[in-house]
Amino acid sequence: MSRVPPSEPPAELALPPAQVEELMQVVVKGLRATQLYLPNNPVYQRAVDNIKGAFRQVWQATDDLHFDIGETELRWENAVVYSQDNRSESIAWTLYKDGVRSLTFKRGVEDGEIVKFLGVLQHAKNLLADAPEDLLTLLWTQDFQFVSYTFRELVSEDAVPIEAGETIPSTPPTAVRQHVEEEAPPKREGLVSIDDFDTTLYFLDEKEVEYLKSEAEREYQQDLRRNVLSMLFDLLELQSYATVRAELISILENFIPYLLGAGDFRSVAFILRETHVILQRARELTPEHRQTLENLPTRLSQADALSQLVQSLDEASVHPTEEELSELFQELRPEALATLMGWVPKLTNERVKELVHKAAERLALANAAEVLKALASEDGATQLEMVRLAGRLKLPGAPEGMGPLLEGGDRTLKLAVVEALTAIASPGAMRLLEQAVDDGDRDVRIAGVRFLAQRGHRNALARVEAAVTGSKLKNADLTEKMAFFEAYGSLAGAKGIAVLEKMLLAKGLLSKKEDPETRACAAMALGKIRSAEARGVLEKAAQDKEALVRNAVSRALREVGA
Repeated sequence: MSRVPPSEPPAELALPPAQVEELMQVVVKGLRATQLYLPNNPVYQRAVDNIKGAFRQVWQATDDLHFDIGETELRWENAVVYSQDNRSESIAWTLYKDGVRSLTFKRGVEDGEIVKFLGVLQHAKNLLADAPEDLLTLLWTQDFQFVSYTFRELVSEDAVPIEAGETIPSTPPTAVRQHVEEEAPPKREGLVSIDDFDTTLYFLDEKEVEYLKSEAEREYQQDLRRNVLSMLFDLLELQSYATVRAELISILENFIPYLLGAGDFRSVAFILRETHVILQRARELTPEHRQTLENLPTRLSQADALSQLVQSLDEASVHPTEEELSELFQELRPEALATLMGWVPKLTNERVKELVHKAAERLALANAAEVLKALASEDGATQLEMVRLAGRLKLPGAPEGMGPLLEGGDRTLKLAVVEALTAIASPGAMRLLEQAVDDGDRDVRIAGVRFLAQRGHRNALARVEAAVTGSKLKNADLTEKMAFFEAYGSLAGAKGIAVLEKMLLAKGLLSKKEDPETRACAAMALGKIRSAEARGVLEKAAQDKEALVRNAVSRALREVGA
């Protein structure tokens, strides 16, 4: 019997994927810095130094880094170390769309070639569709020694991959010109040719004119605010002087109201997101600066600022896109929940209302304490919207704040509370619904008792039985009586037959006879018990002289027999 050799354990990685992921973040930041600044700029130089330092840390554990390239991500040792879904900003897509399928950095790349490589990527991003060169041509021209790659030729369907180190076949321009001249027919004498004259130095052909137009359009289409903000955050991260950082933070604080007034909500969201990054990455932040940056999202979430923002959105004639508003609302803090709920009934723009709802749902699901605060608000509209939201989301902790609303709220609010409690249906919600059985409002009592009966909540039996056997239903209408009696039959079961039989069938000449409505309700309650004993009682009243009672008995018998 041969023994199966044990499987080899997975090879241990030379360094953790998180370190490679951090390296790629530094490279991405360096790509942005080399795009925005000149080489003599301190920010440019600091970004290059950071890239060199990150590579040197990696080289302590390995001599090369090999990445597999997908449409939106780079993988190292089967771990995703870079991902960007936005293709216009994605390094992975820039490489992938031109056929590059793997990329390797070798020890020494940080000494000069990495900056050239980033320049090639930036150049490739800006190439036109009909440009005479592409990324592969740009890479081949640089003749990198510490950067290698493999790619797949995309021109034809049956193309095969070209391995690293193979050259791209091409014909020198001088040879092409010589071949064309040899194939051309001889010139006729006396014919004037434009080649006989020197054209002006500034003459442009059609492709060059189109290129200039496209570059001018691209320049005008750039988001200059985003570029300026990126430069501010770069300086804020790299400049460790307290006075410089204080001035930069002041600029950001003053910039937010301007952006809100201009309707540039995406830039405001960008500021708030980048602030989180700065708090994690910036070195030597003073406690005062850290607190100021942490309070930027909080200030936007305060009642006054948020109310002004929502009102301006609702009243604006030109509205921002849903994506812009979503990015902004995602940065709101939990304390914004009550303010958002108060504005929901006032909003007239359906798109803004929907976005406010989504933002409130996100905050409510993640912050139970803020839900309770909103339920305790002094504004009735805020309470009502918060109750409805809690019911839609079925928040299990919300019933803790609904007790006072059920006791002292108006009719509309009470009904909303009962509806929310029936949707949540947690033990705490069921206990509150027991209180609704004794509520002063008819509709609240009916809604509460019907749901308790539907769920078979036997803890409510004592309250329901007290109403059925007591005088609480004496002046109630038929609908309410029916709801309580049917609930009693569902909850009491066989134990309630004796009580209901006494109401339905008056024994003896001197026995007190209930009114027809009460007797009909008792018959319907017996129908909910669905037992042979209950059927026997109903059959005794099948020929009752009261038409209302006979009809109720007939319906109950059909239900018992079902």
